[in-house]
Amino acid sequence: MSTGEQDHKGSNAIIQNDIVKVATCNLNQWALSFDINLENIIESIRLAKKAGCRFRTGPELEVTGYGCQDHFFEQDTFFHSWQSIAKILDSDLTDGILVDIGMPIMHKNVRYNSRIFILNRKIIAIRPKILMADDGNYRETRWFTPWSKYDQLEEHVLPMAISKITGQRSVPFGVMILECKDCTIACETCEELFTPNSPHILLGLNGAEIIANGSGSHHQLRKLDLRLELIKSATAKGGGCYLYANQQGCDGDRLYFDGCSMIAVNGTTRAQGKQFSVNDVEVVTAVVDLSDIRSFRASTPSRGRQAANSRTVAVVPVSFQMTGCEEAPTGPMKETILLPEQEIAYGPACWMWDYLRRSGGGGYFLPLSGG
Repeated sequence: MSTGEQDHKGSNAIIQNDIVKVATCNLNQWALSFDINLENIIESIRLAKKAGCRFRTGPELEVTGYGCQDHFFEQDTFFHSWQSIAKILDSDLTDGILVDIGMPIMHKNVRYNSRIFILNRKIIAIRPKILMADDGNYRETRWFTPWSKYDQLEEHVLPMAISKITGQRSVPFGVMILECKDCTIACETCEELFTPNSPHILLGLNGAEIIANGSGSHHQLRKLDLRLELIKSATAKGGGCYLYANQQGCDGDRLYFDGCSMIAVNGTTRAQGKQFSVNDVEVVTAVVDLSDIRSFRASTPSRGRQAANSRTVAVVPVSFQMTGCEEAPTGPMKETILLPEQEIAYGPACWMWDYLRRSGGGGYFLPLSGG
């Protein structure tokens, strides 16, 4: 036996495990119902941890609910959001799992639609939304300012109540890639996926292997087809793992958010949640082999040239191991896409159910007269 073989079989042999398990979710949130929203967030994190996941992402503005509208002008909305985060931080919920939560943040007296990363009872970083939705049903720039300092990280001073729990005075604020011990993670938010020059392009070229998207996307007939294609195409050319989370249900106004959270790897769908449901929480998980992502990217020289010359994105080091899952990687699957007739039947029915139980009404009055 050669010396090399002895070393390989000895106690100091290097065993490579690039397997990671990740989670996304559909949450049925209510605008301004902080207690109910927090219960759903906590339940989704518990289910993700129970499944053995090391990373969980959730919908856009999941702490407040997406449809708060002009209540985003009120300081109480931000105060109660931090109260919800304080309850999460002041527990063992984030021990051993990196959590990505959507909430509004006031930074230097400016309102931002943001993602907050939490791990082991500490806030790792805050990522504000870059591109706002301002067409159709959306008027995000009425309530939020888009973050424009793409290449710059600032320090966000935490509320004193949060500092007392975490022992932190400030955390990084801006666009960044989280560099864990064994992989890299980044995120974008809803509308950013639908834009021509989506952030995930630059993030992927800078080495982000897992990219999460917390969304608040409403149901529109056949809109899911476009969403699925965009999610798959986000990794079809550049490789990577893309997690999409969405709200589900009527959160208080005319819109119905149609869930369908999913996970895609290298352009193929690996997991998909339900589009229409009356459940408050649905967690979608997948086991991902990061070596597949690295091989996929390294096999395309043209991508390598673009990556080598791409604009630099700030990096935030995170002392956390994501890999080590012993399960087999999740294989590709065929997406479930409902017929138009099914969408027409399920969408309004689910909206009516949510509106009824939220309004406290006893039922609907259906006039049958044709007069």
